[in-house]
Amino acid sequence: MTKGRIAFQGELGANSHEACVAAFPEMEPVPHATFEEAFEAVKSGDCQLGMIPVENSIAGRVADVHHLLPSSGLKIVGERFKPIHFQLMANPGVKLEDLKTVASMPIALVQCRKTIRRLKLKTEAVGDTALAAKLLAAQPDPTRAAISPALAAELYGLEILARDIEDEHHNTTRFLVMTADKNPPPPPFTTPCVTSFVFRVRNLPAALYKAMGGFATNGVNMTKLESYMENGAFTATFFYAEVDGRPEDRGLALAFEELQFFSEQFAIMGVYPADPFRSRG
Repeated sequence: MTKGRIAFQGELGANSHEACVAAFPEMEPVPHATFEEAFEAVKSGDCQLGMIPVENSIAGRVADVHHLLPSSGLKIVGERFKPIHFQLMANPGVKLEDLKTVASMPIALVQCRKTIRRLKLKTEAVGDTALAAKLLAAQPDPTRAAISPALAAELYGLEILARDIEDEHHNTTRFLVMTADKNPPPPPFTTPCVTSFVFRVRNLPAALYKAMGGFATNGVNMTKLESYMENGAFTATFFYAEVDGRPEDRGLALAFEELQFFSEQFAIMGVYPADPFRSRG
């Protein structure tokens, strides 16, 4: 029996790869160049699951993903919060004082500014943190370093010269676990859950205000509400939202009933266990 495959965007050694290994150590992580390709791998059945980053505690939402989620045709079956740590790595034998340039993706360079400034390094942007490590391994240079996750150093034979160099140690990325199964098994009823859904309000005055009223009156906690433009139209009438609970809960069932009365379109994208990270602190 095969162990199953899980798709992610990025190179081997990226943060998404680390998230796959941590959450599903029994599955084979499969890298893809773009989010579209990762989604397609799950839709086609080439991979059974996808691990997709949707937001970061410092950088905000992942730009490409929020447009793809509603139209992906996939269901959300889980979430994972991953603390993000960046390592400064170089070819074997290189010392910190030898370095002149460091490469990584722009967001990683921004999040490690203090160390970069202290070491007086020039920066070079590449498309992926793990790609910076891969390129450095392919073309060794004693004056160059990469900022990448620890797994990348292990995979590409680099040495870590400085660990956990991110400026903010609370840096965390939230990932969604996706499946092509149209009716995935529901989480246990003893488990705190999150329900994700999309909707388009009817073209009526105060439609969004009225649509949201049922969540307040029924005591449902909404943790996310984002608007999207569709088909190039500058009208924000399409929404992605997340709430605590499951559709069978009386309060949420009543809120959904009211929402649908004021909406032209409504679809549940997933009901999944809340990551314990949510309740920390």
